[in-house]
Amino acid sequence: MLAFGLAWQSCQVARDVARAPADVVRETGEALAGIAERFRSGRITTTFTSELPRLLPGDALLEVAAVEAPETVRREDTRATFFELLPLGTTVSEIRTVVTYRYHLALSDEWRLEERDGVCYVYAPRLRPSQPPAIHTDRMEKHAQSGWARFDAVEQLAALEKDLTPLLAARAMAPERLALVREPARRKVASFVRSFLLREDHWRAGRFTAIVVTFADEPPATAPRPPTLKLGELQ
Repeated sequence: MLAFGLAWQSCQVARDVARAPADVVRETGEALAGIAERFRSGRITTTFTSELPRLLPGDALLEVAAVEAPETVRREDTRATFFELLPLGTTVSEIRTVVTYRYHLALSDEWRLEERDGVCYVYAPRLRPSQPPAIHTDRMEKHAQSGWARFDAVEQLAALEKDLTPLLAARAMAPERLALVREPARRKVASFVRSFLLREDHWRAGRFTAIVVTFADEPPATAPRPPTLKLGELQ
């Protein structure tokens, strides 16, 4: 009986050992299937947006670009008297400085990701300027000149300086400013999404090998956009 008991226990252990690899394979397959399911085109956006708080903890903004530019703000004030018949001259005020414009994306805006043929297509929110712009006061130059019958150069210059910040804030969305930062911003967003794909083990051969980024404020492309970032490229 003792021998029979030992033999039965040995067979039971052998069956458990034989079944264990199958269980591991099945559980691993189920886990991989669950991961793949989260990255179907219909679900990848939900997966990405649900991970945003962990990707950028404590911050609702993703800064994507910055550009430093020289700026000149000039104002001319012309006055006359006697029913505009007698000109009093023109007071010219001018401020030159250097400004750093920064741009970000709001994580609360709409994001959309799609998967097609191993490419992750990212439809990101529009670029927003971070306000106010950073004015380098240590590099500021001021100049004012009064007309022949004007004595308000100091006052006009002070008024211009008071309006400097809102004037420069309005320039932040000028087309030439956006043109300078759009491509660096595109690369920044691609790198950000790449970090998400790496975290989920989907940035590799056989899964995603390229990322294409389009901003919401861009006109529709007339031709397919080239990859913003490809597998193997340096960051």
